[in-house]
Amino acid sequence: MKLNKFRISAVILITLISVLHSNAQNYTIAYNVHIPDTARDDYDIFTMNMDGSGKKNITNNFDVAWTYYAYKNRLFFISDRDTCYRCFFLYECDSDGKNIRKVSGLQLEDSWMSSRNNGEEMIVTGRTGSVRYQLFIIKTISGEYRQITNDTAAMHFDPCFSPDGRQIVFSYKKEKRNKGTHEELFLMNDDGTGMTQVTQYPEDNPSAKEYGYRAGASKWHPTENFITYVSKQDGRHSIFAVTPDGKKSWKLTDNTIAEGWHDWSQDGKWLVFNSSDPEETQFHITLMNWVTKEQKQLTDITYKSQLSPVFIEKKSLLKN
Repeated sequence: MKLNKFRISAVILITLISVLHSNAQNYTIAYNVHIPDTARDDYDIFTMNMDGSGKKNITNNFDVAWTYYAYKNRLFFISDRDTCYRCFFLYECDSDGKNIRKVSGLQLEDSWMSSRNNGEEMIVTGRTGSVRYQLFIIKTISGEYRQITNDTAAMHFDPCFSPDGRQIVFSYKKEKRNKGTHEELFLMNDDGTGMTQVTQYPEDNPSAKEYGYRAGASKWHPTENFITYVSKQDGRHSIFAVTPDGKKSWKLTDNTIAEGWHDWSQDGKWLVFNSSDPEETQFHITLMNWVTKEQKQLTDITYKSQLSPVFIEKKSLLKN
């Protein structure tokens, strides 16, 4: 009986690994690369397969182009093309970098974002005139937008919708001009009401006075009830997790490397993040199988800064 149970378990594991491998073929990874030896900042967006093969520059434009989000096969990025240096607006292209279009006339901050309603609405951090770091919802087809925060003394950034689109998690710094204050994750309803604090940075941590994230770049796991975010603790940036009610928090992995900006695949079975040595002298893109916990570095040292990976679907895994 025990032998039969072992055989059954082995068959289940082999089948699961086979399914995960098959699903992996449905994704590509987009990430941001700093192109060195240029007169001013030049960042392009690269894509590659899940095994690290097929790397290619899909934007290849002299601008600061950063992708922060993809919905299925739609890649969204901020860019200062056709405007002043680091004056960012939202653009969209397909997974090959083609069919580029400007999504909205709202000027954006350098921040993560996400969508709901099948990619029809995006939550972003924007600015109007001198008022900066407020949250807006943009309609991705028409470009229309509406502001949902109006606390002009504060910073709101790196917003992310909950899987059902009814709540928003974001980084919040109460006094943006006060260097003695820092950000924490907060949660609120999609109309800007019911704002509550989710994280609490350990002030006695050795990294408490150092430069870096306290709580930023949050991502809501697509199928499990927790939020991941980046925090510098114990001398390096790592990925942490917290439940939406803030009652349980933990370090996501046991890596000794530094971890940072990251993304979950739409099925929740893969995690991709930029990794580095603790001093952050060389950045790589690392892929993790969330089921088996196997990790693989996908990039080499051709470029120093390889950052902010996101998943793009080659074909639709989710039905509208």
